[in-house]
Amino acid sequence: MVALGGAVGALLRYSASRIWRNGSDASLLWHQGMAAFPWTTLLVNVVGCFLMGVLAVALKERFTGAPRLLNPMLGTGVLGGFTTFSSYSDDTRRLIENGQPLTAVGYLLLTAAACMAGIVLGVALTRLALTGGGTEAHREGGGR
Repeated sequence: MVALGGAVGALLRYSASRIWRNGSDASLLWHQGMAAFPWTTLLVNVVGCFLMGVLAVALKERFTGAPRLLNPMLGTGVLGGFTTFSSYSDDTRRLIENGQPLTAVGYLLLTAAACMAGIVLGVALTRLALTGGGTEAHREGGGR
């Protein structure tokens, strides 16, 4: 199941790279040269982290009776296949080799911060949606 999820995630990642591709004439949105900022990888990783936050809360707090393999299939499989640490690393290397070390450092830091923000936002928004706008304490009258 994890491998099947990974295949789905990899296909989604490939599709995203075809739609919004760094340094490719095949880009459907716009062409970016080899020295361009790696927006595709950043976007894919942030979206993947956001969805991981959604998944974590949804399976733990809402769909507690879901099949045990659903979390590894969707989390490790689909989202693991969709996100990409290797492209993140290679994009950083490429920026450095193209004489853009400050951009590379900025990319490293921005990706880490944006991915963390993505997962935190995914968790928070999912909890908000599942509780109807408040925490358990608020709904039971124990919150402020």
